[in-house]
Amino acid sequence: MDTSLISSQTVELVSRLTGQKLRQEDITPPVLFLAGLVTVLLGVIHADGTVSAEETQRLRTTFTELIPANNSLRQLVMLMVKGVRDRQVYNKVTVLLALTACFSEEEKLLLISFGYQMSAADGTIEERAKEYLQNIANRLGIAGRYLTVLEASFSSQAIRDTAALAEVHSLLDPAGFQSLDSLFVRAASHILQHLPAKPKQQTNRKHSVSSYQELKKFQEYRQQLNAVCGKLGLTLRDKSDRNVLSPNLAEEITKVSQRLQSPCFRVAVVGEFSKGKSTLLNALLGEEIQPVRDIPCSGNVTILKYGSQRRVICRYKNGREEEIPPAQYQEKASISEEAAYGSYADEEIAKSEIAEIVFEHPDLELCRNGVEIIDSPGLNEQAERTLVTQQVLKTTDAVIFLTHAQNALTEKERELLLYLKKELNYGNNEGAGNIFMVVNFFDLLRREESRQQVRKRVETIVKSQNLIVAENRIHFISAQSALKAILEGNENDDYQKSFQGFTDSIEKFLTVERGAIALQQSAAGIKQIINTGCDELSQYREILAGKLTISQGDKAKIFEQMAEASGRDVKMRNLANKLREESVKEATESWNEWVKILPGRLATKSNKWTSKHSHIWSQDKLIRDYAYQFVLELTQEIDVWSDQKLQFILKQKIETLDFKFKEEFYAIRQEFQEFDRRLSTSLVTQFNNLGIGKNLGGIGIGGSGIASSINPDIGGPGGFLGGLGLGGLVAAGLLFFAGLGIIPVILGGLAAGGGGTFGLGMLDVDGIHNQIKEKVRELGFEKFGESSQSIFDKIHERIIAVFEERVETSSGAIAQAMSLWENLLEQQEMRDRQNQAECDAEKVWLADKRRELQEIENQIEAILGSPLKERSEQVTITENCLP
Repeated sequence: MDTSLISSQTVELVSRLTGQKLRQEDITPPVLFLAGLVTVLLGVIHADGTVSAEETQRLRTTFTELIPANNSLRQLVMLMVKGVRDRQVYNKVTVLLALTACFSEEEKLLLISFGYQMSAADGTIEERAKEYLQNIANRLGIAGRYLTVLEASFSSQAIRDTAALAEVHSLLDPAGFQSLDSLFVRAASHILQHLPAKPKQQTNRKHSVSSYQELKKFQEYRQQLNAVCGKLGLTLRDKSDRNVLSPNLAEEITKVSQRLQSPCFRVAVVGEFSKGKSTLLNALLGEEIQPVRDIPCSGNVTILKYGSQRRVICRYKNGREEEIPPAQYQEKASISEEAAYGSYADEEIAKSEIAEIVFEHPDLELCRNGVEIIDSPGLNEQAERTLVTQQVLKTTDAVIFLTHAQNALTEKERELLLYLKKELNYGNNEGAGNIFMVVNFFDLLRREESRQQVRKRVETIVKSQNLIVAENRIHFISAQSALKAILEGNENDDYQKSFQGFTDSIEKFLTVERGAIALQQSAAGIKQIINTGCDELSQYREILAGKLTISQGDKAKIFEQMAEASGRDVKMRNLANKLREESVKEATESWNEWVKILPGRLATKSNKWTSKHSHIWSQDKLIRDYAYQFVLELTQEIDVWSDQKLQFILKQKIETLDFKFKEEFYAIRQEFQEFDRRLSTSLVTQFNNLGIGKNLGGIGIGGSGIASSINPDIGGPGGFLGGLGLGGLVAAGLLFFAGLGIIPVILGGLAAGGGGTFGLGMLDVDGIHNQIKEKVRELGFEKFGESSQSIFDKIHERIIAVFEERVETSSGAIAQAMSLWENLLEQQEMRDRQNQAECDAEKVWLADKRRELQEIENQIEAILGSPLKERSEQVTITENCLP
């Protein structure tokens, strides 16, 4: 529907029909469609000059089925029926043409379909009713063969023109109406239920769009590296059992192996309702697994993954797990139609106990190759489902963001993209490289000119707002057409080819920009462990050869240094506790001051709240929009407080703590340097190989060591606020407190206070909107007042946890440093207990073990020398293991 064609004459016409003084913004697509529908239906009813009881009942039933209970559009229809009947508008074709001037072919066909259903209300289609419908259909430009299909369908006759039937099904596909309003979706679904089934071709239900060869190769490399970890672990444990190597090396290689064995990639499909998420997932998987309806249907997070057998596991919020029959999956994964249509959504979702649903399947080619697909609840469907989706993003490698080709990148979608960019890139202003934009339903754009316009619009918005990297990240597809071609095995279909290009880009990203880097990092971690082991073996070789001897005085000095290190740990813990308590105190004072000024700030912001819904015909939706904007503004205000006030407080404390960490690690390194200088040990090198000693300006960096997670960057990916996740905690406090979100509380409060009716169109419009906004704020702040302390308590808990995590990381690094001292002492004690024969045998054993480490390093080189090497930077290998 081209709403730009709605003129002042159209507004005046609908105003006369309803008896209300309407404005341009009141003439929405549902209002126009209902005006046309009332006109056509009354025209059919009065075509023969009589009104039967069946026709009256059919008229009432039609609008009852299309418009949910308590929706103010029902009041609108009653006014329209009276206006059209009194003015006999149904006899004025020019009026109908004016009402439908902005209708598309599909919308006109949908309109006339209800006319044919009405014509058959009393069992047969009366001739004058048929003539009336043919006349207006001709004026609307509807093909006669489509009318033949409709007439046959509602009079239970056989349809010979199956091609025309297929075309009618395509034109009335509810997916094509999703960008307008749920009323159109319900209307199209209603008509299709009364048509014969669309002719179908035999399909192959297990046909993947891709063989995912690159993902298969990646899995082979991952398995090879994990095998290396297993072999290295045996070698390290053998040496640590003999007190030759530090036991923490075997623990570190176990951690690397666990990372290699964990699921490799997680890809989340995100978007507002009606963008085709479930159909896209089915196309990705090559099988119709996800429930597809013409209303919001993703009620919970669903994880699709590989399993040796087909099974479904429900995981509940209380920790309980339950395996259910696969036949019940679609019921569990979706929400009821009543909830989706709005009246019970928040109540039903708030009561849901399911945390996530895991669907395991042995024949999903993409999942078989190490990819988990996450079907998230639609953003902006309901508050709690939106929060669930936000939590999913925390563990996601890539996001597929869907938008509708007929209404691409709406303002709300651009806001969502900015949010995704912030969450996935930790506030980095550069375009996100891990977001793939999919413009779905591209087949609904009939003209090439329209397609080019959509392409230009999407690319311009993405580039101007720097939302995502443009190269190979934007795809224009039809998931439904692609799925059909996949199931039929039609590899030459254009939409199947477009979809293949999309899957290829996802695969390339996962293997090249995520997978290869991850494997290189794992390989680098393994090499650091090998290098540390080699350093310790070299040290032991020097002790066996008598070139390195630890005197009693040196031993006493080492014990002294170990005691000092232990004291440093206690001192750092005490300092962290002090800074933590100061942070909590200052944050509490700042929070309380912020809460006092919050109502005034939101009152000012509410002046800019907008809604496409009319306070006359869609007051319930208008209130819901304002309630959502209240929650959005409130959450943004808390984010601003955390980003500005809280960050300022914490940045000072963390910088103080980091400075002390730096001092202590610098002192430890100086002690190691002194021993290296006097005794020719390699303690500093071992210290660096553990990832502790490098880049002391940053406390400690990468590698496999425990110190790799200490990061002084307060705002970065590994930094304090990045790990704090305040936005998610805030949202959780707002939406989950007392088991209900703020939005349903506001809606319930307004309903209890008078059904949400504030006035009609003849009254002061701005005054009515201000009344609604004021009531929304009042009820919202009432709920926020109940939960504000709970919200801050969660922030308080997380502040404490992050300080503790930071201290534990530091303690672990100090413990690893102490293990170097311990290992040196144990090696000397072993040498002191051995006679010459035992010493010679130990040298032979040592040489064998050094060769084992060399062989393992050569295996890593062979893996890195495979095609994987071309996908990321080569890691430099130290040579201290060479004989």
